[in-house]
Amino acid sequence: MRITKYTHACVRIEHEGRVLVIDPGTWSEPAALAGADAVLVTHEHTDHVDVLRLAGLGVPVHAPAGADIPRLEVLGVSSGTEFTAAGFRIRAVGGRHAFIYAGQPDCANLGYVIDDAVYHPGDSLHVPEQPVETLLVPVQGSWLKMAEAIDFVKAVKPQRAFGIHDAQINDRGLGSVNGWLEEETDHGYRYLRPGESL
Repeated sequence: MRITKYTHACVRIEHEGRVLVIDPGTWSEPAALAGADAVLVTHEHTDHVDVLRLAGLGVPVHAPAGADIPRLEVLGVSSGTEFTAAGFRIRAVGGRHAFIYAGQPDCANLGYVIDDAVYHPGDSLHVPEQPVETLLVPVQGSWLKMAEAIDFVKAVKPQRAFGIHDAQINDRGLGSVNGWLEEETDHGYRYLRPGESL
């Protein structure tokens, strides 16, 4: 399985010619969607879903059943649902966006476990019931502090973890965030720059 990180929370997963893209938002590169067979959207915020790009793509787009995504036809998914997208087995977990600030409304947010191996939580720190090999860990957000990201990695206990949700951090900040995660977690943390794969 090849995983390529794009700007912010967008990740492309490829295996045996199949392409699944998660959270191609307005900050991510259009190239992430080239040849995509299906798309998973964790929630309705524009940094995770670019409606105009996806509307013309012509592939299945899976999103939380309660998401407010106008002008885009989506296949509604609920927490606990298992389905197939681009030939990958997907389990939807979680349910709500992390608390933001001062009672601002949250929204539906699903994390996705792909082939029992890779977990993309969207904007939440929901710990899945099953173990995962690879955790895509949010490293910055108005709803997140560094200690929570570290504790999230420790709670999930993946074999390896990679930072996502990072577009609002400059290089100095990224160095600090990545240093904390490398030092404080024992789970093979590594940072991938946009366009890097493993």
